[in-house]
Amino acid sequence: MCGFIGEITKEKSNIESLRFANKPIVCRGPDNTSEIHSSNSKLFNDKQGEYNISWIFNRLSILELSELGNQPMISQKYKTMMMFNGEIYNYKELKADLIKKGVKFNSNNSDSEVLLLGLSHYGVKFIDRLIGQFSIVFFDYEKNNLYLIRDRLGQKPLFYSIHEKKVIFSSNLKSLYNLDYGKKISNRQLVNYINFGVVPSPNTIFENVSKVLPGTFIKINLDNFLFEKTTYWSPNDYIDSKKFSEDKFFDLFSKSIDHRLVSDVPIANFLSGGLDSTSIVKNQFDNKSDNINTFTIGVNDNKYDESSWAELVSKKYKTNHTLETINSKFDNDIILESINAFDELYSDPSTVLSYQISKVISKNYKVAISGDGGDELLGGYKRTSIMLNRRTLPNSVIKFLHKIYPKHYGSAQEILYRKKDLGMGYSSFFEDINLLNLLKLNPADRYSELFFNESENDYKNLLLSDYKFYLPEMMMLKVDRSSMANSLEVRSPFVDHKLVEYILSTESKFSDNSPKSLLKNYLKPDFSQEFLNRQKQGFVFDLENWVWKNIDQIHETINSGEILTNLNKDIIKIISKRKTRVNALRIWKLFILEKYLGNLKIKR
Repeated sequence: MCGFIGEITKEKSNIESLRFANKPIVCRGPDNTSEIHSSNSKLFNDKQGEYNISWIFNRLSILELSELGNQPMISQKYKTMMMFNGEIYNYKELKADLIKKGVKFNSNNSDSEVLLLGLSHYGVKFIDRLIGQFSIVFFDYEKNNLYLIRDRLGQKPLFYSIHEKKVIFSSNLKSLYNLDYGKKISNRQLVNYINFGVVPSPNTIFENVSKVLPGTFIKINLDNFLFEKTTYWSPNDYIDSKKFSEDKFFDLFSKSIDHRLVSDVPIANFLSGGLDSTSIVKNQFDNKSDNINTFTIGVNDNKYDESSWAELVSKKYKTNHTLETINSKFDNDIILESINAFDELYSDPSTVLSYQISKVISKNYKVAISGDGGDELLGGYKRTSIMLNRRTLPNSVIKFLHKIYPKHYGSAQEILYRKKDLGMGYSSFFEDINLLNLLKLNPADRYSELFFNESENDYKNLLLSDYKFYLPEMMMLKVDRSSMANSLEVRSPFVDHKLVEYILSTESKFSDNSPKSLLKNYLKPDFSQEFLNRQKQGFVFDLENWVWKNIDQIHETINSGEILTNLNKDIIKIISKRKTRVNALRIWKLFILEKYLGNLKIKR
């Protein structure tokens, strides 16, 4: 797991500027930093005068701990080079195949070398065989083709900027800003952020910087710096109604976990005591995994503390259990630290918790297994049940009710989700058109148009939508930035493309009476009904209390900026008239915006 930055240019490279831009990335790979520059490398003598290459890589050592696992990695035989952030879980199988083809390896256990030589031998079609999480920069310097590749489900980020004589890429958005490639804010994406709480891929908040879409690679020919995008994987391609088999599902589940347990360093399991994390630990126990390490964060507030449930799971499956209790009341320094860890605009306040949990676990581990993605895979979100069981209203009624609904009350979600159109109704969980109205802004893009496809199966439509937006743009962004800011790699067995493909291609059904019944039945022999059917408490950041306690400071932050004051200088006063969680979330979203742009000293 790592982070990188690099450029290929027909102009002179500014190596010191690149090193400066690399500083925010070091946390992603603090074990080793390596550089390659064509000006001091004999490898590129045949290309001298055509362009300059400067690549910097920061390594978090997890596999092949020796220097043979360092990057950037070069194959002199194939005249290729690569930087790669992530893990290829099936690298051993891929390596065995390549050896049969006569490919020779220098390292014993490097997934990076397998990836480089696999891409060199088979070409870019090799990515179809990868199981893992990854962002890849692959350069064929004989053919002058550069490839930017991102994993299927958007677990790892990859930003880029292409110019007439230069292409630059990085694991970190702010790093490209530091290189003067993102100085101009996109008004369209500013509106999208205020509406969605995030800027959806392939866009960023900056006009000249893009993000590679999940399941996509970009090919750039360096003779003319023209590029083409190719979608190599899409969840839409797997919609079918084949017979569902629990045995098949749990076979895939077991393989997914086994893949994610491959490591040369110890691995911890996030154990909340919920269905997802418990199912992962049970699977390891049933498959006789050695040294199951579980880690639970407890809180000094019984309202949110679930550590007793996690302890029950630990005893059942005989894990090496660690419980660390933290204060549920975060001070402002901790909150600001977690905010500043994010290189992209992101408004979900759960980042505060994710960051702190990652910080605690990273004291003893480099790798952690999490239950993230279980709700997307198995319809575990409450909004799924709401949408599938909603009572619709005529459009004329909805239009009237929405018109008279006070904009400062909230998003009017309880009205809008009752639309007959499923996609437009589902949009109400992710959009806040009323907030845009308060700021006198028109929507730039609409959720239903970007992320919703109508098919015959409503449940599948909701799953597809979550795999296009919520999982890659919200959940995986949060997991990656929170963990990697603390030099921690998180692996998520439920976020496995084989599992996703299977669920989408079968007649799997949503059970309103028992959401995630598949996991409940799996755990039923080991736990009581009380355990299986309890209301999830969740460890939450007390956002409302923090917002209203610090409202004057927040107001000052927003008024000192130019973005929102130019739109509506009284926006906080208007929203603050009604002290609800929805309005606390709105204020938090606007606070994040001004804090982010203020730190970068960006003016509209």
